[in-house]
Amino acid sequence: MPAPRAVPPCRSVPGFNAIILAGGRSSRLGGTPKALFRSSGRTLLDITLTAAAAASTVAVAGPESLAAALGDAGAGALLVREDPPFSGPAAGVAAAWAALAAHDAAHRRIPPEWTLVLACDMPFVSAAVTALLAAAGSDGSAGPAAPGRPVRSLLAVDGSGRAQPLAALYRSADLRDAVEQYDRPAGLENLSMKRLLARVQWRDVAVPAHSTADVDTWDDARRWSVEPGPPQDR
Repeated sequence: MPAPRAVPPCRSVPGFNAIILAGGRSSRLGGTPKALFRSSGRTLLDITLTAAAAASTVAVAGPESLAAALGDAGAGALLVREDPPFSGPAAGVAAAWAALAAHDAAHRRIPPEWTLVLACDMPFVSAAVTALLAAAGSDGSAGPAAPGRPVRSLLAVDGSGRAQPLAALYRSADLRDAVEQYDRPAGLENLSMKRLLARVQWRDVAVPAHSTADVDTWDDARRWSVEPGPPQDR
């Protein structure tokens, strides 16, 4: 894998919509919803919504029970559910994408050039989002593609060298094509993000250490000082 590119100084922040995935089973956490875990007194969902605060429109893919947890940071967010429920991140992205497209059409808006996709289980993701937006707003990435200069989607890569498709800023056209053109008898149910994005071209964006660290297990929760919310949240 080529070394991630350093992020140059930001010239402008591009317009974008945002998709937040908050509909997993949290099976390795005993079913406790990861979106409602807390870091420094804030839910991971609130932290993720705040990281995406500059988005034109936000769609949260998760259960209806999260409506009460959207709070001020999620005011105006679209809450949608993948079909069937718990059918994986690709299905969640597709449901959120459809909701965003319908919302833009209803308001007669041209969809933004970019779509931010975030999982809701990364307590330090704000730093990664800042790096992604800086990369999109510099060195010409924010403009339309030109002959001989294809503009690629942007995936966060931390010090481990692993690209994170759920901390990424996608060209909206790339994401649309991935969601709408994937031909499979079972649709997007239980499809991995890697397969969904098989035809998407991206470049790596180096992000600060731990900014894409996620909470999948109780060990992760202890490592990053993340705790379950009060009993009514569990």
